[in-house]
This record gives sequence, C-alpha cells and structure tokens, in this order.
Amino acid sequence: MDQLKGLASKVGGGSGEQKPAAGGEQKDYLDKGLEAGEKQFGVNAGSGTNENITDKGREMFEKQTGKDIPDKAKVVVEVKVPEEAKVPEEAKVPEEAKVPEEAKVPEEAKVLEEVKFIEETKVPEEVTMAEKVKVPEEAKVPEEVKVMVETKVAEETKVAEEVTVAEEIKVAEEAELLPRRRRSPNGAIPPPNTKVTNLEDEFQKSTKGPRKDARLPCRPAYGTAGPQVTLWTNHFELIPSPKLVLYRYDVKVATPPGQENGPTGKKLAQIIKLLLEDHRYREFQRDIVTDFRSTLLSRCELKPDAAPLEIQYRVEGENAPRANAPFYRLSVTSQTALTVSDLTNYLASTNVDAAFDKQPLLQALNIFLHHYSKSRPAVATVGSSKSFPLAQKSPENERDLGAGLIALQGFFSSVRAATNRILVNVNVSHGAFYQAIGLHEVIQDYGFKNKLKLQRFLKKVRVRMLHLKPTDKAGNPISRVKTIWGLANINDGRGLDHPPRVPSLGAGPTEVKFFLNDESKEGSRVEYPRLPVVNIGNSEKPIYVPAELCIVMPGQSSQAKLTPEQTAKMIDIAVRRPFVNLRSITEEGYDAVGLSRQANDNLARFDISVKTDLITVHGRVLPTPDLQYEPPVVAKGQKSERKKLVPPTGGSWNMTGARFNDGKDLQRWSYLMVFTSGKPTDPQEIAKREDVKDRFKKTVVEFHHYLGVAGITAFAPMKGDSIDITGPDDRTIEETLRRFDSFVTRLQDKPALQDKPGFLLVILPTKDKALYNRIKQLGDITLGIHTVCVVAGKFNKRDVPYYANVALKFNLKLGGVNQLLDNKDNKTKPLGIIDEGKTMVVGLDVTHPSPGSKSKAPSVAGMVASIDKMLGQWPAILRIQTSREEMVKEIRFMLESRLLLWRKRNRELPHNLLIYRDGVSEGQYATVLDSELPLLREACDKLYPATDSKKGFPRITIIIVGKRHHTRFYPTVVNDADKSSNPRNGTVVDRGITEARNWDFFLQSHTALQGTARPAHYYVVLDEIFTNRKVSPSMHNAAAALEQLTHHMCYLFGRATTAVRVCPPVYYADIVCERARCYLSRLFDDTTPSGTPAQSEAGDGGIPPARGEDVLVHPRLRDTMFYI
Repeated sequence: MDQLKGLASKVGGGSGEQKPAAGGEQKDYLDKGLEAGEKQFGVNAGSGTNENITDKGREMFEKQTGKDIPDKAKVVVEVKVPEEAKVPEEAKVPEEAKVPEEAKVPEEAKVLEEVKFIEETKVPEEVTMAEKVKVPEEAKVPEEVKVMVETKVAEETKVAEEVTVAEEIKVAEEAELLPRRRRSPNGAIPPPNTKVTNLEDEFQKSTKGPRKDARLPCRPAYGTAGPQVTLWTNHFELIPSPKLVLYRYDVKVATPPGQENGPTGKKLAQIIKLLLEDHRYREFQRDIVTDFRSTLLSRCELKPDAAPLEIQYRVEGENAPRANAPFYRLSVTSQTALTVSDLTNYLASTNVDAAFDKQPLLQALNIFLHHYSKSRPAVATVGSSKSFPLAQKSPENERDLGAGLIALQGFFSSVRAATNRILVNVNVSHGAFYQAIGLHEVIQDYGFKNKLKLQRFLKKVRVRMLHLKPTDKAGNPISRVKTIWGLANINDGRGLDHPPRVPSLGAGPTEVKFFLNDESKEGSRVEYPRLPVVNIGNSEKPIYVPAELCIVMPGQSSQAKLTPEQTAKMIDIAVRRPFVNLRSITEEGYDAVGLSRQANDNLARFDISVKTDLITVHGRVLPTPDLQYEPPVVAKGQKSERKKLVPPTGGSWNMTGARFNDGKDLQRWSYLMVFTSGKPTDPQEIAKREDVKDRFKKTVVEFHHYLGVAGITAFAPMKGDSIDITGPDDRTIEETLRRFDSFVTRLQDKPALQDKPGFLLVILPTKDKALYNRIKQLGDITLGIHTVCVVAGKFNKRDVPYYANVALKFNLKLGGVNQLLDNKDNKTKPLGIIDEGKTMVVGLDVTHPSPGSKSKAPSVAGMVASIDKMLGQWPAILRIQTSREEMVKEIRFMLESRLLLWRKRNRELPHNLLIYRDGVSEGQYATVLDSELPLLREACDKLYPATDSKKGFPRITIIIVGKRHHTRFYPTVVNDADKSSNPRNGTVVDRGITEARNWDFFLQSHTALQGTARPAHYYVVLDEIFTNRKVSPSMHNAAAALEQLTHHMCYLFGRATTAVRVCPPVYYADIVCERARCYLSRLFDDTTPSGTPAQSEAGDGGIPPARGEDVLVHPRLRDTMFYI
C-alpha cells in the first residue's frame, strides 16, 4: 500500500471515489476499489495475499483481464495502464450519489435557469442533520449548464471521514492516467515557476501605500493561512516573440439598400472570407487572422484602400457568384499597432504605479487563438471561445439527448494575463446541438403538437435542400443551404398579390398551396403530410418546403430549453472525474484549440509557441472551523451541556444530538394535501384515498415531533385539508389558501400576533413546477403565508434526513439561526470583523431571461443582507429592471431598505458594508464602480448622520464573485486530494495564475462529491475596510483575513450542513432571484398552463408585461427569509 501511495505522490493525482450512498454499501465499494487497483497493477492491493479480495471482486477481475490473481506479488511501478484497465462503470459511485455540484455545468449544457424549482421538494438541497444522509444541496452548474435544482449540488453531500484503501488505489490509478508530457522526464511533478514566485514577492515589497491614479485596489499581500500544497491548473504558458507586432484593422459591412439590418452570423463570416480572397488581400491571406466579424489582425502592415470595397456574395462551396448574387460594401480602416512585448514587459514589471491597458492585446491574442477553430469547417464554434470538433464521434464526446438534440464535447479556450507570463486557459465544455439528420426526423423526435414551441425550436436552423440540386460552372454539385424562418403562419405574405392560404400556425403540406402540390411536377408526392411545412423565406415572402426535403446542417448549437430527461443525459456525459477531464485537455484539447504547431501553422508564422506542459501553482488549505449548536434536551435532573460543538469532516457534518442555535416558535400552522388524479367516485377508490390521507396525517404527526427534536418549539398543527385540482390554474388552490389565511388571522387575537404569517406545509403529488410556482406566488406575494412544499412520495417515507431538510427551512423562515461558528468561549473571532457586530454583509445578483422566455421577460435584481453578527438571517428585496441589463438601477432604494432593517434590529447603522456582487463579467468591473457605487453612496448619504460621515462611515468593500469561469485545480499528491480526486475543501489559490497588481483569489470552499470542483473567484474592486485596519496576529495581513472570513462564511449557509461553493450572501441572492422567476413564470417559462391556441399564434401578445408589483413581497413576509 505504501508503494501505491508513493507512486501516486510521484506522478500526481487525487484521492478516491465518492462516498457510497449508504453506509451498508461501504464493504462492496471497498471491494470494487481493490478490484480497480488490481486491474491497474496486476497485483493484490492488500498485504500480499488474497484475503482482502471478495469472491465477487476476484471473479470480476479474472473475467475482465483473463488473468488469475497471484497469491503473492510485488507492485511494479513501471506497469503502464492499458485502456481496458480504466475504472469500470460498476466501480463508480452508485446512481443515487451522482448529484454533482459541478454539473451546472455544466454551464455548457444550456439548461435554463428556470428549471431550478421546488427547493422544498429536493432532499438534496442540503446535507441534513442525520448521520447517514447523503443528499446534495443544489449545484449551480456548467457557464453554460444550469441544472435542475434536484440535480444541482453535490456541495451539500456527505463525504467519507477517512481515505480508504480503495480510494488510495483509485488515486494511484488516476495518477497513472496523466499524460507523460505533463511531467518532467523523470516523472516528477514540476514545481511552480520560481521566476513567477520571486517576481510576486518582489512586487509585494514595492507596494508601500496606495497606487497612484489606480481605480482598483492593490493586493495588500498574499494569504498565509493553512499548509501549502502544489496543484495542477488547466493553463498552458503562451510565449510570443518579443518582436511580434500585430496590426489591427476594423472591418465594417454596410447594410444593403432596402434592408433593415446588415449581415450577421454565418453570412457575415462568409463575407469576411470573401474579403480575404479578394485580389487586394489574397497575397496577405497567410499573414492575417480574423474574428470573422469586425476585426483583422496582420503580422505585417497593410495599406487598405480608403474607398470601400464591393464584394459580390457567393455561398461557401461555389467557385463563382450566382447571376443575381448581392453586392456588399466593405470598409477596412487601420486602428493601431499592438506590440506584444509591451504586455509581457508590463506583466514582468515590479513598478506598482505602472499603467497599461492590457485588454486590446489580450483581445488580439484571443482573436489569433480562435481563428484556428473558426476557420476549420469540421469544427463548430459557439460564441468566441468554445469549439466542438465534429469529426470525432465516440460515446465519450457525443450522446443522443432525444427530441432532435445531441450533446457534444468540446473545449473552451481563452488567453489570460498573469504575473510574468501569458497563459491559455483550456477547459472541457459541453453543449447541446441539433442532430444532423432529416428535418422530418427532428420534428418527429421533438413532437409537433405544440406548434408555437416547435417554431421556436426550429427558428434560424440551417438546412440543406434535397429538391434543389444546383451546380457550378464546372458542373460540380453545390449544396443549397437555407435558414428556417418559422412554420407556415396565417399572416404570411399579407402584402403579396396572391398570399398563400394557411389555415393555422404549423399547417401541413396538404393544407397550404405551394409548388410541390402541383401534380404536373414529378416528385410532388409528400410522404409525411401530417408534419408542418417550414418557411425558408420570411413572413413577407414565404417559401414553404416539406420537412422531408430538408437535412439539418451539422454543428448548430441549440439554445432551446432542455427537458428534465435531457438534463439528466447531459449531466451523464458532462460530469466526469477530475483527471478524466484533465486528460482530455492535455491529449485532445491542446491540439483541438490550436496550441500545437503541428496542427496550427499560424503559430510558426506569427512566431508564437505554447508549452505542452500544464503549469503548477502554489495553493493553501485553509483551516476548518468548528460548528456550534444547542445541546439536546436532557431528562430532568441530568446535567446539560452548555453548547454542542460539531467538527466538520471533508467540509460537511451532521447534527445528530444537536439542536438549532436559535430555534423559533411555530404556532399557527397546518398542512395541505394536493391531489391531481381527480376526485374518486368509486367506493374502493374513495377508501384508498382516505387511507392515503390517514398515512399523511400520521406522517405530519411524526414530523411535528421531529421539529421539537431539532429545536423548534412547534405547537400541534391545526386540522389539515386536502384538495383535488385539475391544474395549476385551478381556483381551488387560491380559495383554499385564502381560507387558511382567514382562519389564522381570526385566531391571532393578541396584538403581537397580528402580523405573524401563517405557516402551511404543502404536500405535492409530484415535482410539478407550474403548481409550485403558483403556490409560491400566492403565498409570498398575494396572501403573505409561509409555504414549504414537499413531494408526497419522499415525505411519506418518514425518513429522518428528509425531515431534517424541511426543518432547516422551517426555522429559517421563522427567523431562527441554525448554526454558528465556535468562538472558543469568545477567545477567537472566526468571522473576524463580522464578530464585532458593526459590519453588514450584502449579497447582490441579477437574473436574466433565458432562452425560451417571452420577449417581454425582464431582468430581476435581488439583494440580501445580514441583520446582525450571527449571519443567520438574510431578508431580501427584489426589483424588476430592463431585460438583459446587468447594472442594478434601483440599488439605492434596495440598500436603503436593508440599512433601515439593520438599524431596526441594532439601533444604529453599520460602520462597514461588505458587498459580494454576483453576475458581473471581468469587462464590467469598472462599470460597477461607475454606475452602482455612486448610488450606494447616495443611499448612505441619505441615512447616515453627519457625525458618522465625518468618521468615514460607512466604509465599503465590494467583491465581485465569479462562478462561471473555467479555471480548475487538480491535486498533485494523494494527501492533498479529497475522495473525488479534487483538491480538499478550503483550498485557496492567490498566486501563480493571478496578477500581482490585482487583489483576487480562487477559493474551493466545498467538497464536490462527483465531477470536477469549480472554485469561486473573488475579485476586490473596492476596499475601505480591510487594508486600512489592523488585523489579528493570527491573520498576518488583510488578504489572509479576507480569505479566511469568506471561507468561514461558507459554513453558515443555513439550508445545509456542509460548506457551500460560494459564500452565503451570493448564494442567497441567487436563490431569491430564482424565486422571482416563480412569480414571473408566465414570462420566464416556455409555456404557460393557460396558453390557448390564439395565444400560441400571437406569441407574447396576450401576456401582460412584468410590473413591479409582481415581485413585491407581502408585508408580513418582507423582513423574513421567505425565499428559502
């Protein structure tokens, strides 16, 4: 075993597999891990005998390898791993344990935000108080995959308390899979670049006092807390020639006469290609790279004509333009010469006051990098930085998602600046694409009952026409590609002399008149008359074609909303173990994104090289705080503990034998059973229904008892009710909730109870998103009733972990505090400045319409803020704003409301405002300071007295939190890995891939049970708190204080018993924005329950736009955590 550990330490790796879903499976899991190790090394992984191998393991091993297990054997370090020796599927985590935090990933999966629903129905939102619960909270997936809440988070999943033998073997096996080119010749892990480390240290010595004319704060120091570790990161070093100069030119394509908009997308890219083929640029074609939109970059100076060029359009593949092909006027203008050494010198400088705008050069290098994939016909590109090879088809990189879509594996790539070097960030990416098959097959797979939904799905899809067979002048066949405008519509061609006759949206070929119905023409027979025809013209001049005459062109990314089934399939392909992803990056991604000179000849021409080795960086593992709870109630006469301390293991813990720190009273509450199967009339069915109700009543009684165990003083529930509904719009729902609210109001005879909301436990028959949205809108907005939804099947199992999850939410909604950090009897301050009680922490986020939302859907801003130093309660406020607008326009009013609530609870305003801002891209950092900061100061000026203002109160620090970046870290030795082969929770990286001038750090505060852990990126854009304050001796400097504070806050997410991926203010702000989507489901959801055929044809016309009242929470809930 020691030999295996040594091997893993030598080549790098991570530790072990996921914890099994139940303790009883541990032995079988160990056996499978041992089996994997024996497959790897051809020896027994135990003490030299076969005693540790079960009969099942022996049988599987011998069956798969064709070898007998020797009685005694030695570990042979040089043994290479054959492909078939990879860990078999049966050795992976049980299905119920496969709910990844990092799946949110798949950002790349384009799963819509609105599929996150029924927080109260998902056991896995947080790891519960029970000892054996293995339930994930919700994961934020994917830049690109926003996964269903039920599948979202492995953050809150329990991890094993110690690394088992099987896990060590797994790490060794994965380490051996690492490509050889990532290691030094002798197999050792390359140390972090010493030149970079020395320059970082030198730069720190020169930072004395504030920077001159600097908008962003300078890094005060590097963090010091925690033992140091060495990590791989998915970055390659790019080395440009110091003599390289890139000449930049802007290209503008004039809008043709008679058209409203100029060419875009594929057509614009083709026009740029034609420009480079023009005789004036043909000789420079190999010296030019482009983004195929608006920019040319040349390694030699060009002298473009002052007069515009006229280019006649021709389709790709044609060797001459058609007779009626349009002309486009292009102007090429010189902008600037970019000297690459200016950037490298700036990154290597220790002059703290050096000023240089690096964005133009970084943008130019990214254009250079992405030109390779954009110019290759066998590669599909999405946006400016993702590429998907189409030729490499295998189960690993392509998967059928159903409904006309497939999942493809590709790569993200981006050039980034770091101290003393330029890096290329490469990461595995996944996306949903249309299947390159017959359009009639796509329509049949997708379904055509809902014609409006089908039209949205097909709009702008490019298809190759089968009935048109043109040839060029040489007689060679040419593909005729058209773009689908939509389905046949009754309003098509209204301005024509003879408009087509279309009876309804999505009419079929037998219902509309078009040329193929002319019986005089051969081939006019239609084989699929029930399928709708598609319009490949436009609404003014429609051209209808049967779907069977169209083939979908390959490589077209889909923006459609994925179904739950598609989401599950996407997760299956996208969520892979860390070193599997890393192997894909080094063995496939390096070449696929054009980093190899053998593949990308532009590298040699421009004298640019990219190292083949991934870089390593220094990291540290921050210490883990202890959690503090109330001790359990003891029998009379027994001595009770003063407090209950719970030490986390692997970032998670359980509450067995503990109660909430501040458990509240639950007085006026009841439960509602919802049935959608119809009211029974048969006597036997009626009897069955009554039995179901009786079981639920008993379950509620048991749950009531558990609330007391958890620390909530719960009165007996009032008599419950049940309703039979036909759908989410059934009036019975609102009538029942109003009746409950009226009854509760009458019972609240005491003045102190007048504004207390009622509490209703709603038992849903299934995970019905529309029904959930309706209940939340009625409870939160209309009536002011706290509602917690549970799924009948899960709730009726009477499972203590499920009870615990629900209890966590109950107490938060009631205003309680679930957990605290232990302060060692006031001897320590685990939250640093927060423990002084003078700092309000704010979380801010904005949610935007997703693909499939209505055109009238707005963006919604959400703000949460702490009310005291406990950080247990975070009331929230919502505001509607213009669609797709990231800067919060009503931030002044929102902050005023939070400050007033703080003053109400603390009798004074906070001295410090620590703001964590989510959802801002790197290019918008300055906009936050220009647009939002002045409004924040206006709010403070209005409320703070002059005496406080003279003291400089409030001091404001703003930290941007990035969740959708592509930086990943991988452990290099077994001891630095968790059981999923990711870095251990608490790993922080603030050097190596950062810039010395800027104050930012990456923090992986959570434990990802499955998939590759994605750290959060914290970037300080304003600091008036930490740098100007004396820190405690244990922290050494302001950077360490901020890193530890942020990490410790991640243990205080009240809906979980685990450290979460982003700090609570950001997490809560995201959740409250998601709740706003419930209130506005008529605009955010793809379809509405009450949608009528008339609405379907009119699109959004019959749907009222969003109003501020739609997200205005009822006064009784306004100062509570209603959104949990």
